[in-house]
Amino acid sequence: MAYTASDLRKGLKIEIDGIPYEVTEFQFVKPGKGQAMYKCRIKNMLAGNTMEKTFRAVDKIDTPNIESRTLSFSYQEGEKYVFMDNKTYDQVELHENVLGDQKYFLIEDLECEVLFHNGRAVSVTLPAFVVKEITETEPGARGDTATNVLKPAKIDSGYEIGVPIFINQGDWIRIDTRTGKYVERVKQP
Repeated sequence: MAYTASDLRKGLKIEIDGIPYEVTEFQFVKPGKGQAMYKCRIKNMLAGNTMEKTFRAVDKIDTPNIESRTLSFSYQEGEKYVFMDNKTYDQVELHENVLGDQKYFLIEDLECEVLFHNGRAVSVTLPAFVVKEITETEPGARGDTATNVLKPAKIDSGYEIGVPIFINQGDWIRIDTRTGKYVERVKQP
């Protein structure tokens, strides 16, 4: 099945020259003369870069062969990260390049959405927030609760994050996996 330009909308996944793209911005343009055009900003789902693309109303756009599955993170083996399907117990290995900085926020048995293109994993979406323990930081000053002053801290995966100065080694914090930033201190899970 192929899309026409009138099917374009934000969030639609399309394929151009065998590469899957996601429409991130969409604009319908009707000039005074000539035919209507659809201006889009599309994101390459394999490389992550974006580009502008204009489609005419008569253009046919391919549908990508993509599938999204919920998998649980099992373990790391060198540069490979192993995820498991909880229904079929199939294991999927992903290279650390596919994960990027998200690899620092993985927790055993964490459920993630893995997107496959032609049977190959191309991206991983983690839950919005994870809870991690601070393993290394300067001691906090008692009674100092200023929230706009940050100090460097490391979590168990080695990722360095800015935290408020009242956070100490051994504290548990919630991290936004989309930005990699501190959200709040939490009680030990």
